[in-house]
Amino acid sequence: MNMREFDNNRRTFLKSTGKGIGIALGATIVSSLPIGTASAEENNKSNKLQYPFTLGIASGDPLPDGVVLWTRLAPDPLNGGGMDNHPYPVHWEVSLDPDFEKVVKRGTELSKPQLGHSVHVEVEGLKPSTWYYYRFTVRAEVSPTGRTKTAPANNSEVDQLNFAFVSCQNWPTGFFTAYQHLAQDDLDLVVHLGDYIYEGSVNSKVRPLNYTAPEIYTIDDYRNRYALYKMDSDLQAAHANFPWIVTFDDHEVDNNFAGDIPQDPDKQPTEEFLKRRAAAFQAYYEHMPLRRTSFPQGSDIQMYRRLSFGNLVEFNVLDTRQYRDDQANGDGWKPPTSESEDPSRTLLGEEQEQWLLNGLAVSQAKWKVLAQQVFFAHRDGDFDPDEESVSMDAWDGYPAARQRIVDFIAENDIKNAVVLTGDVHTSWANEIKVDFHDPDSKNVGVEFVGTSITSNGDGSDVNSNTPQYLKENPHIKFFNNYRGYVRCKVTQDIWQTDYQVVKYVTRPGASINTRASFVVEDGVPSLKQLVSNPV
Repeated sequence: MNMREFDNNRRTFLKSTGKGIGIALGATIVSSLPIGTASAEENNKSNKLQYPFTLGIASGDPLPDGVVLWTRLAPDPLNGGGMDNHPYPVHWEVSLDPDFEKVVKRGTELSKPQLGHSVHVEVEGLKPSTWYYYRFTVRAEVSPTGRTKTAPANNSEVDQLNFAFVSCQNWPTGFFTAYQHLAQDDLDLVVHLGDYIYEGSVNSKVRPLNYTAPEIYTIDDYRNRYALYKMDSDLQAAHANFPWIVTFDDHEVDNNFAGDIPQDPDKQPTEEFLKRRAAAFQAYYEHMPLRRTSFPQGSDIQMYRRLSFGNLVEFNVLDTRQYRDDQANGDGWKPPTSESEDPSRTLLGEEQEQWLLNGLAVSQAKWKVLAQQVFFAHRDGDFDPDEESVSMDAWDGYPAARQRIVDFIAENDIKNAVVLTGDVHTSWANEIKVDFHDPDSKNVGVEFVGTSITSNGDGSDVNSNTPQYLKENPHIKFFNNYRGYVRCKVTQDIWQTDYQVVKYVTRPGASINTRASFVVEDGVPSLKQLVSNPV
């Protein structure tokens, strides 16, 4: 697509991008505006109870005939939103052109105060595999213009899909520079694998904003935290340019939570944690372009789902938090024990696991994707060859559950299984084996693990453990410790993954570099490295 400017001739706004808190209202369709100099206090004062689209716009969960459009009205974003306690009619339009001379759909949706004045429009009747533009209007105020794309027709022949996947965007830790570059990339779609926010206390010495906040527990707390993140203009630009598929990990609720169990039961009893989880899930729904099928029911939310892109790619979007057994052995990195290797333990829950296996068995797509949160391949972190230490928070803490999936893929001869993973704030490329302890064991798929947007701060090309990791885990073919995102170009014959990294996030302006590229050939579940560019 050609570069297009957002619909910015209706109002001029002050903004500071990821260099502070920003409002991306006058950005081009593929980038962010120059840095503004106004303080957050001045921005909030000028917008208070006036301009409602401070959190931007978004689209998601594309189908062949439609897509979800999202916004949330928040003229005073960091103080509960600032809207009156009654519904507001929000008008929306979808057009084939950015000037809205070819409007194909329009309507009105109410922003309800009980949902934070968020709006979720499930547009239907669109054409498959088509780019559209959209915008919202409240009274005389007009949102930025977004761009979105429908999925190809079901089972249609699709030659290529370009998408990126991301995770782990800790706001106090750094600038969302990776999103600034992602927004300019040639993509059809973005997949977010979790940790969209972080629930802990905020006290940033990196961002030029004197903003502090304690750990969050209530619906108001979670709404304000999402607002803090969504005011970042680089994140807004990435949302506005592409449809997103999202799923959460732990920090959207509580670090390392497992099902109904908080990380620290002594700090928060189960009953109180479930109230917190209900608030967290509601706020997540309020701020994501999700369908009504994901509307939370108390402390439960339906997130695992399947989205297909013709006969080329099928995404099995997983939830590895809500149904898991508690982490074994007190969480952390531990030697495997009889508890962690108990064959009854589950990471997905029985129902979701069976749903996944059934879907893999009948899928007609060339590439079967597991879009999920935590490290799937075996990863031995103890570099003594006679000992082993694994992450109890990842699939290594649930090896029997992983083996059930791996064996099912092998026994049913399922071709082209690809696992996409976030969580660990570093980049990895892994081959998935029937037996990870046997280097000669059969490969049944591959895993691409993406680094964080900012979490863990400035990185490095490698770290001191890199040689040992690769030696002790020969199925791991690549490791990198920089921040960034992962770009995938998928065709009927080849899957290519490019690890896009920035050298620093603790100050703005980092360039983007392709650190490494890997390809997987149709029917050959092994990794071939095309590019290796130390940064």
